[in-house]
Amino acid sequence: MKKGIIGKKLGMTQIFDEIGNVIPVTLIEAGPCVVVQKKTVENDGYDAVQLGFTDVTEKHLTKAQKGHFQKANVPYKKHLKEFRLENACEMNVGDVIGADTFKAGESVDVTGTSKGHGYTGSIKRWNHHILKMTHGTGPVHREVGSMGANSSPSRVFKNKKMAGQYGNEQVTVLNLEIVRIDAENNLIAVKGAVPGSRGNVVFLRRQRLGRVHPEYCESISGRRKQKCQV
Repeated sequence: MKKGIIGKKLGMTQIFDEIGNVIPVTLIEAGPCVVVQKKTVENDGYDAVQLGFTDVTEKHLTKAQKGHFQKANVPYKKHLKEFRLENACEMNVGDVIGADTFKAGESVDVTGTSKGHGYTGSIKRWNHHILKMTHGTGPVHREVGSMGANSSPSRVFKNKKMAGQYGNEQVTVLNLEIVRIDAENNLIAVKGAVPGSRGNVVFLRRQRLGRVHPEYCESISGRRKQKCQV
C-alpha cells in the first residue's frame, strides 16, 4: 500500500532492542499533515492528495498561496507536497494524517536535501587521490590532474569529475526500516541516517515491498495464494 507523509528531521540517537543490541536511529517528526487539495481521475487524470505541513503566519505567504488555503478552508501551511496514495480517493480536504499511518517494521524511502558544502575541490567532492607529498611533486598535491588528451579528442568530455558545488541537492535513501513509532507525539524512529541537517524537511514514502510488518506480510501472502488458486 502506498503511503506518504511530510516530516522534519530532529536528529540521531540510539535505542536498544529486546536482546540489547544498539540500533542507530533518526528521529523524524512526521506530521500532523493536513489534506490541502484532492486530485481525481475525472478532473486531473490521476488520484492524489496534496499535504500541508508546519503552520505559518499570513505575512509569509503570497496572495495566490493565501487564496489556495482559503479555498480549501484549512490553516496556512509552510510546506506542500503531493502524494499519490493508495487510498487517495477515500480522503477529503481537511483530513489530518499523522505518524500512525505507518507501522513499525515497514520500510520507507526518505527524501531530503543533503548538507551543502559549498564549492569544493575534486579531492573532497569525488574522493580523488592526493599526489605524493615528496620527491619533487610541487605545489599541485590537490589538483584535479589530467582532464583529457591534447591532440585527440582535444576537449574535456562532459560529466568529467571536477571541482564544483558539493551537496545541497535532493537525495533519496531507500528501504529504511521503521524501528519505533510514537503516534501520540507524531515521532517516527527510522534505522540509519537520512539526508540533511537537523530541522530539514523530509518526505517519507512507502511504495516498494521490502521488509514490512508481519501482519502485512501475512495479508500479502494470502492474496498471492488466492491468485494461485484462481
